[in-house]
Amino acid sequence: MAESLPFTADEEANRLLAADPLALLLGMLLDQQFPMERAFSSPLLLQRRLGGLDAGAVAALPEEALVAAFCGPPALHRYPAAMARRFADLCGHLVQNYDGDPAALWATASDGDDLYRRLRSLPGFGDAKTRIFIGILGRRLGAAPPGWERRAADWPSVADVDDFSKVAALREQKQARKAGR
Repeated sequence: MAESLPFTADEEANRLLAADPLALLLGMLLDQQFPMERAFSSPLLLQRRLGGLDAGAVAALPEEALVAAFCGPPALHRYPAAMARRFADLCGHLVQNYDGDPAALWATASDGDDLYRRLRSLPGFGDAKTRIFIGILGRRLGAAPPGWERRAADWPSVADVDDFSKVAALREQKQARKAGR
């Protein structure tokens, strides 16, 4: 396992992403319509605001308390209230299906197809986000089950970032793809 995932300029946030599966899932959840490095910095901010990250505790929080934690300041996302609700739903799913253990999603998956199905069932995880997350597990953490390569993103993504200096280049590639260049 990696000691750090260099997706932000904050080394503490990067260490949290590598060490805490729920933090990594939250960063990936928030990585839409929001700068990547801010999305992946948000788990550390939320951990500080809540006094820890635990799927069961988050799922049990009153909605208004979690929304307030997401709203900040600073806000943890461009749409903090909607993302707070989605994160609560994700945590509820983890509690119901994995005894609140986010790492069980991949640690107990039989193969890449099983992992893909499990991640796709999470609130907020569509095909692209799921495939990128599988790439992070396989390429960056060495924690994906056999056959993960068939399900991982086959385009440049955060799963390819092994140094924070590559974030700007990845953003430019993503913008060029969206523009059809």
